[in-house]
Amino acid sequence: MGVVTPTNKEVLDFKGLHLYHAGVSNCSMRVRLTLEEKKLPWTSHHVDLFNKENLTSEYFGINPKGLVPVLVDDGVVITESDDIIDHLDQKFPIPSLRPTTDSGLEEMYRWMKLAVNNHIGAVKTYIYFHQVQGKMSQSDEQKAAYRKLQSNTELLDFHSKSNSEQGFTQQDVDRAVGILNDCFSKAEKVLTRSNWLVDNKFSLADITWMPLHYTLVRADFSFDQYPAIEEWSARISERDSFKTGVLEWWPGFGS
Repeated sequence: MGVVTPTNKEVLDFKGLHLYHAGVSNCSMRVRLTLEEKKLPWTSHHVDLFNKENLTSEYFGINPKGLVPVLVDDGVVITESDDIIDHLDQKFPIPSLRPTTDSGLEEMYRWMKLAVNNHIGAVKTYIYFHQVQGKMSQSDEQKAAYRKLQSNTELLDFHSKSNSEQGFTQQDVDRAVGILNDCFSKAEKVLTRSNWLVDNKFSLADITWMPLHYTLVRADFSFDQYPAIEEWSARISERDSFKTGVLEWWPGFGS
């Protein structure tokens, strides 16, 4: 589990469920979906990524990677979205969001890890190229401050490239698209014969992948070749948890 010991001691006194999150973050969407599926009360700490509210020593004192989401559960700090939703489902097991078989559970975790492992190299690269590149540039002072705060080499490399004059290249995006199409082709095969990704039961696997579909669609990734995924997405879009956990936090919703 992604439990960290925060240097920002303020959060240690939090009671109940507190979520640091962003409306545009697909990783944050996973946690909000899970919280809403279980109808759990939670306290929102919204982080404006475009105004770089996550790039402060105070926030790095909560999450040493400077990322969202972060769940604080009675003072226990958990930082990775897959670990957070797994923690919530185990601590609050009704309704259950996991398969009932050992093989199903292993398959669920495989889908979750597949999404996490491809987040920066594929999903984030594609979205940054199409939606963010040139819109979140940092001054030399801000770049230096980030390098001082950030110790994760993968994130340092990613943001160094995203903030460079060249930015991400078409070759970077083509590589990301290849990875994404490989993942979605696998999902399409499953969903042509089942409503859900694992054991025909709505689970954390679906919760992990639905936000990727939602944000990629808005970055003009085409799902035309994946009709079963589109039907799967439509089923999830009708759930109350999607409306309150994703749509109501998306910028411009209702306008």
